[in-house]
Amino acid sequence: MSDLRPSAHLDSFARDALPPCDQWPDLVLDGFDYPDRLNAAVELTDAMVARGFGDHTALVGNGRQRTYKELTDWTNRLAHVLVEDLGVKPGSRVLIRSANNPAMVACWLAATKAGAVVVNTMPMLRAGELAKYVDKAEIEFALCDTRLMDEMTTCAAQSRFLKTVVGFDGTSNHDAELDRMALEKPVRFAAVDTAQDDVALLGFTSGSTGEPKATMHFHRDILIIADAYAQEVLQVTPADVFVGSPPLAFTFGLGGLAVFPLRFGASAVLLENASPPNLIEIITRYRATICFTAPTAYRVMLRAMADGADLSSLRIAVSAGETLPAPVYDDWLRATGKPMLDGIGATEMLHIFLSNRLDDHRPASTGKPVDGYEARVVDDTGAPAPPGTMGRLAVRGPTGCRYLNDARQGNYVQDGWNITGDTFVMDEDGYFHFAARNDDIILSAGYNIAGPEVEAALLAHAAVAECAVVSAPDPERGAVVEAHVVLAEGHSPGPDTARALQEHVKATIAPFKYPRSVVFADSLPKTPTGKIQRFRIAPVHGATIKD
Repeated sequence: MSDLRPSAHLDSFARDALPPCDQWPDLVLDGFDYPDRLNAAVELTDAMVARGFGDHTALVGNGRQRTYKELTDWTNRLAHVLVEDLGVKPGSRVLIRSANNPAMVACWLAATKAGAVVVNTMPMLRAGELAKYVDKAEIEFALCDTRLMDEMTTCAAQSRFLKTVVGFDGTSNHDAELDRMALEKPVRFAAVDTAQDDVALLGFTSGSTGEPKATMHFHRDILIIADAYAQEVLQVTPADVFVGSPPLAFTFGLGGLAVFPLRFGASAVLLENASPPNLIEIITRYRATICFTAPTAYRVMLRAMADGADLSSLRIAVSAGETLPAPVYDDWLRATGKPMLDGIGATEMLHIFLSNRLDDHRPASTGKPVDGYEARVVDDTGAPAPPGTMGRLAVRGPTGCRYLNDARQGNYVQDGWNITGDTFVMDEDGYFHFAARNDDIILSAGYNIAGPEVEAALLAHAAVAECAVVSAPDPERGAVVEAHVVLAEGHSPGPDTARALQEHVKATIAPFKYPRSVVFADSLPKTPTGKIQRFRIAPVHGATIKD
């Protein structure tokens, strides 16, 4: 690690756990110049007050607005508690368990100021799942919303690493142990003089099975995603108001609902329950300008606008985490006159690296690389694939994959490129088009069929509210395309509807891609961000309407 700057970490676990340098991706840092000593949390709070944003609203949540000055004072008091009362040292791992609220952001910023390595987690995780994170990162400290203490204390009782669990009040009352300890602390705190390449954040991937992977991100990385994607694509100004559904525990949510607004003096409105109706309500109330959510939520918004909801304040609708079907893109453009910005990111890359732009966008496209990144489609040998050819997406730029103590590093990083696990096609004009996750390609009778393409065709039919396409084993074809469909109101399941959907797909895309099996469902399993969990959908194997 001779290329790394001297670390401020007294606990060297994170730096020691970085993969060997020869397994890192190529990091292209041209244009992203930061001082050697850098604390990302200071840049998002104290530095913003120094720039004159002290009286600007930073965070809104649970019925209260907080200015940049209030957020700075709050996080400094909390940082004093972490260091002086709890014994957090630079490099200590601190887990935070909470729904999306200002207190969670404050705890994250405070721990980062104290030089800790933060692990943000979702409220729905159970003790056994939390234990995997604790064991992987050898976490000693946890800050937990008091409403979510049960699973956290169960985890701690069974852990050989987790020694200190302190509750905070996720509402606006400041009535919990951590809050009371902070009351008499000073509002100034000398933040730890971390290096720009000290690890600040561990992002656990949201994989469904197996040992979790922890992605390691530096202080500079937290600023890079704002200074790249948010600045170039979103063109954030202090007048912007951010809203969205992704959990702050995901790097997608942490970027879109905390880092991006705080980096540019804007505001974020945080919702603990970011259901589509709740999102619509706060967009209307706070005149939100930038929204991060999944296509399923945007479909609800489209229906709300048709019924008279005023969402005209939105200047940007960002879709990521789930394939954006062309019909949703087309309907949004028709309804608002503004394109929906489809993009793709990865926990390994920290945030979005391919995106459409307001002035450069195409339907059914993920756009072009964000400033600072380059991408290409490669074949199985790693060689660039010709335009129009399906292959693996490879990307590199100022951020990249570094797994914590994980042999899978060599699968993700190959020849200096991050291999994201996605199948893409790049067209002649350099626009990238998502086909499927590499493991979502359905091989049927010798044909490669991308499930999301079939889903997009189905969603263009008026009878389909939601759908998910999976591979169903078949003795003759090896596998067939099976569509699990939630019907729109007014449509009934049955052979005639199934046949109509099959014929519609045949008429929309290449006929060999149509779903030979159609299964009608009342609902589809989803993540908290609204992303459909296809891995939880079991093929029905013939107990359905089948061609």
